[in-house]
Amino acid sequence: MVETQLVLLAGIGVVSLVCQWMAWKLRLPAILFLLAAGILMGPALGILHPDDLFGSLLFPIVSLAVAVILFEGSLTLKFSELGDHGKMVRNLLISGTLVTCFVATVAAVWALDLSWPVATLFGAIVVVSGPTVIMPLLRAVRPNRRIRNILKWEGIVIDPIGALLAVLVYEFVIASNEAEGLEHALMTFGSTLVLASALGCCSAYLMGKALRDLWLPHFLRDAGTLTFMLGVFAISNALVHESGLLTVTIMGIWLANMKGVPVDDILEFKESLSVLLISALFIILAARMDVSALLALGWGGFWVMLALILVARPLAVWLAALKTDLKPQEKLFLSWVAPRGIVAAAVSALFAYKLEQQGLADASVLVPLVFMVIVVTVVLQSASSSFLAAWLKVKEPDDHGFLFIGANQAARQVAKVLVSRNIAVILSDTSWENVRAARMDNLPVYYGNPVSEHAENNLDLTGIGNMLAISPYKQLNTQATYHYLDLMGPGHVFGLSEGEQELRASHQGSGKFVQTRSFFEEKLSFAKLASLIAKGATVRLTRLTPEFSFAQYQQQHGNRLTLLFAIQPDGVVMPLGGKNSPTPTEGWELVSIISATPADVSKVPEANSSESPQSVISS
Repeated sequence: MVETQLVLLAGIGVVSLVCQWMAWKLRLPAILFLLAAGILMGPALGILHPDDLFGSLLFPIVSLAVAVILFEGSLTLKFSELGDHGKMVRNLLISGTLVTCFVATVAAVWALDLSWPVATLFGAIVVVSGPTVIMPLLRAVRPNRRIRNILKWEGIVIDPIGALLAVLVYEFVIASNEAEGLEHALMTFGSTLVLASALGCCSAYLMGKALRDLWLPHFLRDAGTLTFMLGVFAISNALVHESGLLTVTIMGIWLANMKGVPVDDILEFKESLSVLLISALFIILAARMDVSALLALGWGGFWVMLALILVARPLAVWLAALKTDLKPQEKLFLSWVAPRGIVAAAVSALFAYKLEQQGLADASVLVPLVFMVIVVTVVLQSASSSFLAAWLKVKEPDDHGFLFIGANQAARQVAKVLVSRNIAVILSDTSWENVRAARMDNLPVYYGNPVSEHAENNLDLTGIGNMLAISPYKQLNTQATYHYLDLMGPGHVFGLSEGEQELRASHQGSGKFVQTRSFFEEKLSFAKLASLIAKGATVRLTRLTPEFSFAQYQQQHGNRLTLLFAIQPDGVVMPLGGKNSPTPTEGWELVSIISATPADVSKVPEANSSESPQSVISS
C-alpha cells in the first residue's frame, strides 16, 4: 500500500514535468497537457484516485496551494504600475471584470438554472485569464506591439484582481449561508473583511520589515516568506472561518507596495515551486473531475460558452476602447482572445468543495463548468488566433530585431548602430551599472535574468527575432543560447567564441550550440571585442555602392577590420565573418569594428566610401 502511494506521488511529479516540457517544446499553454494527463490518469484509466490517495488531507493541501497561488499573484499587483498600463488596459480591468462577471452570472442562471450565489461565484472566477496561458499564445501569434502589451498586462494584473473578487464573493456566499437574514450575513462578511484586512496588513508589514532590515539570512528569505504566509493563512482561518485566502491576498498586495522590500527576489523563488506545486495540483484536480458531469452540462454549458466568448468579451473590449485610438481590427482581435488559466481551475475546485460542505447542492456544477471554459477558450483561441491576426492584419510585420545578452560598452555600441537603421533592439543585463548606461544612451533595456519567468512575462520581444550573447558571463551566455534556440530557432541565435571552453564535451555534445558560435570570425571572443573597444576601436556602418565593393572595403581597412553584421536592403540582419557567411553586394550595409591607429585621428573619409563622420559610433 505504501509503495503504491509512493509510486503515485512520484508519478504525478514526473507526469507534470513531462507536460511542462511538451508545452515548452510546442509553445502551447501547459494547462492543456496537464488537463489531458489528469483526465487520462483519473477517470479514463482509473490509475489516480486523489480522494483515496490523500484522504482527508486532500483539500487542506489544495487550500494551501491556492493560498500560495493567490499570494504570488497579489505580489505582482503594484499600484504604481497600474497607471503605466495605458487607458485601454485600465478600462479593461474595470469593464472586463464587471461585464464578464455580470454576463457569466446571468448566463449560468438562465442556461443552467444555477442558484444566484453559485452563479455569481462562477462569474467572478471566469474573470481571470493569466500570463501562463496568454504568454505562450502571444509568442505563437506575434500580434503587433500595442495588442501584445494590452493582453500581456491585462493577463498579469487581472489574475490577482479576479482572484480577490472571487474570494470576496465566496466569503459573502459563506456568510450568507451560515447567517440568518441579510443583516446577519453582512455582519459576518464584515467581520471577515475586518480580520483579513487587519491581519493581512500587519503580517505584511512585519514580513516586509524583516526582509528590508535583513532579519533573515539570505538563504532563509524565500522559504521564510512562504512558511510565514502559510502560517498567517492557517491562523486567519482558525480565527474566522474561511478568511485565510482574503488575508494572504491582502498581505501580498501590501508587500508588493511596501518600499524597499525585495519582492522580485521572492517571485523568482516561485518559479521552481510553481512547476511542481501548480502542475501537480492541476493534474490532481483534473483526475477528480467527473466526465459525466461535464457531459451533463449539455446545451446549457454551450450557451454559457457562447455568452462568454461572443457577448461578454466583445462588450468588455468595445466599452474599454471608447475614446481610444485603437483600430477596429485591433478591437476585433482583442474581443476574441481571453483564455482562462490555472487560477480559475484551482479556485473553482476549492470553492466548489467548500460550498458543497455548506449544503449548496448545485455547487458540484462549478468545477466541470469552469474546466469546460478553460478547455474551450484555450484550445479554440490557440488554434484560431494566428489566422485571425493575419486576416485582420494586426501581426507584427517583421522580427529582424536583436536581443542582446549583455548591456556592456561593446553591446551598446553595436546596438546603437542597429537602432540608427530602425532595427529593434533590447539589451538585457544583471548589472545595474550597464543597465543605467544603456538607458543614458536611450537604448531599450531589461534589468534581470533574460531566461527567468519574470523575463518571460515582462521582456517584450515584439519585433525581436534574433539573439546575440555578448556578455562576459559564459554560463549566462550558454543558458540564454539554449533557451532562445528553442524560442527563435537555429540561424537566429548567435554567440561569440569562448576559446578553450568550446572544446569541452558538454559543448561539443550539442551541434546546435556549436553552430551558434560559427557565424563570426573564429577567434572573435568577448574578451577580444571588449579589448578592441577599450583601445579606441569604433563600430562603423558603411553602405556598399557600385563604386565601393565589399572587396574594396576589405582591402581598404586590412587587418584593422573585424566584420560583425550585414544589413540587407529589406532590413534582414546577417552575421559576417564565419565560414558560411554571405558575400555582401551593392546596397548592403556593413557593421564592422575598425581598430584605432594614430592616423585615424586626422584621417578624412575616403571619397569612394559612403562612410561619414556621422556613421561612426564612437565609445
